[in-house]
Amino acid sequence: MRKRIQRHRRSVLAVSAVVLLLFVVVSVNSISLRAKENAYRAQELELEQQLEEEKARTKEIEDLGEYVGTDEYVEDVAKEKLGLIHENEIIFKAE
Repeated sequence: MRKRIQRHRRSVLAVSAVVLLLFVVVSVNSISLRAKENAYRAQELELEQQLEEEKARTKEIEDLGEYVGTDEYVEDVAKEKLGLIHENEIIFKAE
């Protein structure tokens, strides 16, 4: 009877050790996964910010494309780069 009780205690102790070991392994993996999750969330926020910046840049490019197709753009370029002016237009230059 004593041997049976000792075997039972050893079995309970072995099972308890295995359960404790599994608990430790799961806890360590959980901590590692939380760290990865935080890193991924930070990366997601950064990518969302970059996406918004790129959308704003796309809008600027589209607006510029529309402006380039107007007569106002042609006049601005002619004045700035070629120095052309309209008839009866007076230009004042600072000294």
